[in-house]
This record gives sequence, C-alpha cells and structure tokens, in this order.
Amino acid sequence: MFTKMKIALIGKALKSADEGDEEHLLTKSQALAMLSSDALSSIAYGPEQVVLVLTAISAAAIWWSLPIGIIVLVLLASLTISYQQVIRAYPKGGGAYMVSTENLSPLAGLVAGGSLLVDYMLTVAVSVSSGADAITSALPVLKDYNLAISLILIVGLMLMNLRGLRESATSLMIPVYLFIASTLFLIGFGFFQIATGHLSYNATAHVGKVVPGVGIILLLRAFTSGSASLTGVEAISNAVPFFKKPKERNAAQTLAIMSLILGIMFAGITFLNYWLGILPSQHITILAQMAKIIFGNSALGNALFYVFQLSTALILAVAANTGFSAFPMLSFSMAKNKYMPHMFMEKGARLGYSNGIITLALGAILLLLLSEGSTERLIPLYTIGVFVPFALSQTGMVIHWKRQYGKGFLRHSLANIIGAAICYLIIIVLLLFRLSDIWPFFPIIGALMFLFISIKHHYTNVALQLRLTDEVKNIQYSGNTVLVLVGNMTQASIRAVNYAKSIGDTVIAMHVSTLETKEKDEEIDVEFHDYFPDVTFINIESTYRDIIGPTVRFVEKISHEANKEGQTMTVVIPRFVPKHGWQNMLHNQMSLRLKARLRWHEDIVISSYSFHLKK
Repeated sequence: MFTKMKIALIGKALKSADEGDEEHLLTKSQALAMLSSDALSSIAYGPEQVVLVLTAISAAAIWWSLPIGIIVLVLLASLTISYQQVIRAYPKGGGAYMVSTENLSPLAGLVAGGSLLVDYMLTVAVSVSSGADAITSALPVLKDYNLAISLILIVGLMLMNLRGLRESATSLMIPVYLFIASTLFLIGFGFFQIATGHLSYNATAHVGKVVPGVGIILLLRAFTSGSASLTGVEAISNAVPFFKKPKERNAAQTLAIMSLILGIMFAGITFLNYWLGILPSQHITILAQMAKIIFGNSALGNALFYVFQLSTALILAVAANTGFSAFPMLSFSMAKNKYMPHMFMEKGARLGYSNGIITLALGAILLLLLSEGSTERLIPLYTIGVFVPFALSQTGMVIHWKRQYGKGFLRHSLANIIGAAICYLIIIVLLLFRLSDIWPFFPIIGALMFLFISIKHHYTNVALQLRLTDEVKNIQYSGNTVLVLVGNMTQASIRAVNYAKSIGDTVIAMHVSTLETKEKDEEIDVEFHDYFPDVTFINIESTYRDIIGPTVRFVEKISHEANKEGQTMTVVIPRFVPKHGWQNMLHNQMSLRLKARLRWHEDIVISSYSFHLKK
C-alpha cells in the first residue's frame, strides 16, 4: 500500500545508470526557472521593505528609495561577478561553503554552510508566506487562511521536488516565465504611460528634498531591508552539477541572465513606486497597488491585474523551490566532509537527495508555525542568514585570487572587495540596529556549529575504531554459545531451537515466567523437554511481570561466561511475521523490544528467526 502511494505521489524509481544522463540534467531555461525563482520573486517584497522603513518617518522620505536602489544594484553586480568566479573556481558546487572552507578555514566554512542551511529554510518559509499574502490580496475572503495556504504550498513543493530534478524544473517554467513576462510588461507599460502622459507624477516629495528625521541610521536600515531582494543569488553556484555540459559556462550564463532580469525588475519597481507615491497598506501589497493604478479599472485592466496577481502568487509560492534545489546539494557537500549525517548523501527513488528535501520542508513548516506565517518577522533573520555567507565567500575569493596571482590579485578581486565591503556594512547595520530582530540567528548558528563539530568528531572516532589492525588477525573463537528466547511452544520456537542447534556448540533455551502464567509456564517446561531432552531449559521467574529486564540480565550473565571461555554469544529471538503489514499492530512486538535493548550490549550477536504466517 505504501509503495503504491509513493509511486502515485513521486513516480516510479529511476535507474542509477540514468543519473549521469544528459536527459536528466538542466538546460539554461530550465535552470533559470528552478534556481532563480527565489531571487526574482524577492522584488515582490524587497522594494516594499525599503518603503516600509522610510515611511516610518515620513511619506516624503520615499524618494530616498532611489539612491538606495542604486546601491542595491551595485551590490547585485558585484555578487554576480563574484559568484560567476565561484562557479568557475568550484565547478562541483558548494558555493559559499566550499569557498570559505578552502580559503578561510573549516570553521568559517561551517558558519557559511550553517547560515545558508538556515537561510534556505527561511527562503521556503518567507516565499510561501509571501505567496499566501499575494493570494489573499487578490482574494480577501481567504485572509484568515494564510498559514494553512502556506503549509499546503510547502507540502506541494516537497512532493514536486521528490519527483526529480527535471520534472520539478519543467513544472516551474510556467509560473516563473509568466511572472517575468507579466512584471516586465507591467514595468514597460508603466513607463509607456509616463512617456505618453497618461500616468501623472504623484511622488510624495521631489528628489533631493530634505525630510526631517531622515538620517544615516534610517537609510542604512532601509538599505539592509532592500538587500533582501538579493537573496537567492548564490543558489546557482551551489548547483553547478545540475547543469548540462559545459556546466560552468551554462551556470555562469544563467546567473548573468537572472541578475539582469532581477536588476531591471528592481530598478523599474523602485522608480514606479516613487513616481506613483504609493504608501504601504496592511490590506494590499505595494506591488498590487501599483498594478491596479497602471492597468486601470477597465475590464481589460482588471483582467491584467488578476493575471499579474496570479503570477506574483505563483512565483512567491514556487520561489521556495530555490531552497529545495540548493539545500540538498549543500547538505550533500557538508555530509561528504562528515559535518552532516551520511544520509544526506543518499539519493532517493527519483535520483534526488530526498532526505535533504524532506528535512528542508519540515524545518520551513516549523518556522512558519513559530512565526504564525508572518513574513515581516522572518525577513530580518532571512537577511542576516544570507549576508553572512555572502561576506565570507567574497572574502574567500579575495584570498583565492591572492594565492593564485600574488601581487596582481587586485585586478581580479575588485568586485569581491566591493561586494565584501557592502556585505560587512549590512551585517554591522543589522547588528547595531536590528539586533532585537536577528538575535535568534546566533544561538541557532551556535547550536549548528556544535552539532557539525560533534558529527565530525563521531565520524572520526568511528573511522579510527573500524580501521584494520594486527589485533584483528589474532582474534580466535573456540565455539559459539547460542541462547534461544522462548515465549511459548510454537512452530516459531521449535524451528528457532533447531536452527540454534545447527550453529551452536552450546545451546540454552530461556523462558521468563510470571505469577499470572505459572501453570502455563510449567506446561511449557514439560513440553520443551519432550521436544528437546538434550537442550538446557532455564525458567526465570519475574517478580514484577517484567519480561525485558530479567531477559537482559540473564543474557549478560551467559555472555560473560561465554567470553571467559573464548566463545561467541548468539541470541536467537523467534518471531512470527503476519501475512499483511497492518496485522503487526495486533501483536505486542516483544521480539522488537528485546532486540532494541540487547543491541547496545557488546560481544552479542542478535539473530531473529522469522516464521511467516500464510493466512
């Protein structure tokens, strides 16, 4: 039943031989849809966050969004050049984590990697939350169901990504390209109306007007909020192995195309918002207000508005897919270096890193529940989570170029230096003025660092203990003591004892009796000796009706005696297997409970003898 449901939801398993097949890798158009949705969708809330900060002082301060926007575009250009360099220098993926690890230190790599893991969870949470906001802006009747809509979107995206790389990319092409087309049309139509005089100048203040209360602190806070529009820029550098050949060139070109589209959108939305003088509202987003004004109230205008809102809702919903693409790949890179569990290196039925996909979905759901679906609460964490690895990767690339070119490194690292300076400035501003919003980031990163180092320490110890030594060659056993745990005299028990006699030099059968089952236990003793007169049968009385405790203590005693005589110790646990899986819940599963307790004891081999029921 489970297998049929799995096939229905994510499709039939793909062969391992298909993994390197070009058919299952991404073209530039597919990669743009799959890996840039986060960055492109951020214009739905990035420019609005700038205006929210500025209008806290005065509506007249909106004109400052223009110079702030120019600096954001400079940072975008710097990051684009830098991550194109990262793609060429580290074509196996890993992005900021690999750059920081190899050029700064493993500890810096863990900070970058941990920050990005948290950021990808925030990407999913913020994106679907914003998508739910866009849906309820167009359909206010659903406003009370924002959180439920967000959770449904996460589950849907998780299932889509579990279906495989190419299928999820194909599914994303319609919403992503619809959003690109509708947004560029909105911006182009807006500028056309301005040029033809149909869209009047309604700015809250002229450029350059002195606005009381506007100082460097406010402008820096607005800039850090607007910089949230750049989240997701690094995702392509993490996913270079997903591209068709030539991988590095295709990835670098896709990054350039994405950044160009993002830059045009951000600049256009920022300018039109200033020109129209739109103010933030609790009930409708700035982007939705802009679309209403530009498209007008005609039947055609209303139709265009709803198409635009639909495309915005879809892009915000699927923007989370950038996280679903990048998180598993980053988890793989960190697991490969033994900082995350090895299960993140395993591929699922559809050749995707399923454990990473599921972990990301669960983390994003938890974040949404804790924040009650509020985008505004998550964005400050989102910003610090992405700019820490941005800054580290930029610094790492400067060192990379210095090692490669020596004194001539400045020519190659100029974009990195500019990007690093702006990123560190953003981090400082966040620390100084948004600490109350971003403080949870630091205990989370601290806990992740401890977890990463502990995992690495564990794997190192495991490797040392499993390594072949000369002592292994000298281990000799003189025989095998087999203990059979007998609950009742059944076919399973009889067959288990016969099996034990075939593998053991010494065979012991053990039964635990309680006061309530005393008469029946005496019958078991007699019946056992009828079948096996040559096998030692030991009946242990349990005072407190506990079966597990007396069994474990007896096993420990026999194991100690066997070890003294140089023998191995094998415990055989008989069990019957019902014909149908659901029938397991009708039985007490004592065999599983015994195995769970005994598996922690050293020098004991645990064997299950399974008797399969036919009806």
